[in-house]
Amino acid sequence: MTGTTTPAVGTTRRWLMLAVSTAAQAASAVVVHGPAFLIPVLHRREGLSLPLAGLVAAAPMIGVLLTLVVWGVVVDRRGERFALLTGLTGTTAAAAVAAAGDSPLWWFVWLLVAGAFAASTNAASGRVVVGWFPAHRRGTAMGIRQMAQPLGVGIAAVSLAVTADRAGVRAALAVPAVVAALALAATLAVVVDPPRPARSAAHAANPYAADRFLARVHLVSVLLVVPQFVVWTYALAWLVSDRGWSAGAAGTLVALAQLMGAAGRIAAGALSDRVGSRMRPLRWVAVTVVVTMLALGAAAGAGWPVAVVLLVVATGLTVADNGLAFTAVAERAGAYWSGRALGIQNTGQFLAAACVPPVAGVLVARRGYAVTFASAAVFAAAAVPLVPRDRDLSATRP
Repeated sequence: MTGTTTPAVGTTRRWLMLAVSTAAQAASAVVVHGPAFLIPVLHRREGLSLPLAGLVAAAPMIGVLLTLVVWGVVVDRRGERFALLTGLTGTTAAAAVAAAGDSPLWWFVWLLVAGAFAASTNAASGRVVVGWFPAHRRGTAMGIRQMAQPLGVGIAAVSLAVTADRAGVRAALAVPAVVAALALAATLAVVVDPPRPARSAAHAANPYAADRFLARVHLVSVLLVVPQFVVWTYALAWLVSDRGWSAGAAGTLVALAQLMGAAGRIAAGALSDRVGSRMRPLRWVAVTVVVTMLALGAAAGAGWPVAVVLLVVATGLTVADNGLAFTAVAERAGAYWSGRALGIQNTGQFLAAACVPPVAGVLVARRGYAVTFASAAVFAAAAVPLVPRDRDLSATRP
């Protein structure tokens, strides 16, 4: 694919493509994270053991992990629009087939397939944003796009849980199919491939062979996933068990904290545009995460009321790095490698995120929440010196 680096669409169309790309990623989040909200119904009404219900719920995530890099290759070779349309079509079909079945094996297989197709949006939607926005606007635009995950999880929490409770699992599983179909229609109507520079030896060269920038960003992101998922996973449990909150009140606070996290992603991206660097704000975020998690651990251990405030702050800060790292990877990898690089980026983060809940759970059981929160600061501290230097964004292009 050849072309020019000058966008061929107007400002309105560019922002509309950002909205649709965000919607596509949110639809993927509904497919991947939604089945987790079916676990109570699978256990109580369908008679599945909790481990089996958890396995069914994990099926889409397994599919995502198996195909992220593959979809990155597709994006690099066939373009963003092709990957999004193919992936969302497969997601819609597989989710619809899953909803037509009535056995755990059927659900597991087709949800895994749905997750495998849904993985297409991770690299493709990010590439649409990076490709259509100039360097001095990409941080803000990617911050908006990174709101897709909490938005999708919120949609899934409301729609799948309520539908399953009122109409059963099969009706609930139809929700991801409908959401994916809507995203598919919007993508078909709006998204076009961003322009790429003419393929040359320089543009097609393996960016991993040039230096360790991408490898270091990947490692930093993996390390910063640990405090993020410690907070995400155990915030509600800590509020209920240690602070004596009701489940409803704790859930409301966690939901509001997620909104703060979404705002934090946009703010971090806007800051990177303003200072002309992705890496300096990334380093600042890592440092503030260290301080906040240590303070949260100390306050939780002492039983101070300010611990609740620190929990909300930590929820916002621990996700602020995602858009910065994602944008930096796409920019440094270039138009013909960014799909694969973003696939590698997401794979590492998903693997780390999968390991955090059980490992942190053991630490909570043995040492308590305060020690667990404070221990997460170690991983953020390890990330600080690994953040590479960044070049001026005025010389950066997708």
